[in-house]
Amino acid sequence: MQVPHNAVVLVADGRKLLFLRNEGDAEFPNLQVVTAQEHPNPKTSDQKTDNSGRALSTQGNAGAPAAASGGGGPFGQSRSAMKETDFHQLEEDRFAAEAADMLRKRAMNNDFEQLIVVAPPGTLGELRKHYHKEVSSRLAGELGKDLTNRPIADIEAALVSA
Repeated sequence: MQVPHNAVVLVADGRKLLFLRNEGDAEFPNLQVVTAQEHPNPKTSDQKTDNSGRALSTQGNAGAPAAASGGGGPFGQSRSAMKETDFHQLEEDRFAAEAADMLRKRAMNNDFEQLIVVAPPGTLGELRKHYHKEVSSRLAGELGKDLTNRPIADIEAALVSA
């Protein structure tokens, strides 16, 4: 992938983001850090206070007496665990939305003309949900990889080989 001179590269995941600018040329990028952020995101177990709830479900023959319905199974009342909320994932999604908002603000201020986004596929999908039309119009490329914990030289190499 070509990284034009002065293009901005956002490298992000659910916790970290690097806002880089290419000071080199398209063939030999020289990415320089403009902004770096790390958002604390504790484990889900550290963010929740209770276990997931349970729901009472009536299916099939709801009017039958308990003895006839067997007290459970497909024809009576049953209890089912509710899906547990993943607070860690919710926080990662919120961070991606904040990153997209930062891109929107920078695009509206004409801080960049071309943008390349590098993020793991899940984060990339969440970012796409929140792209403003000004960001989308400046998007020169996307790379679905997690490179937030890699050195700048590895990021440059991954972009050139993509």
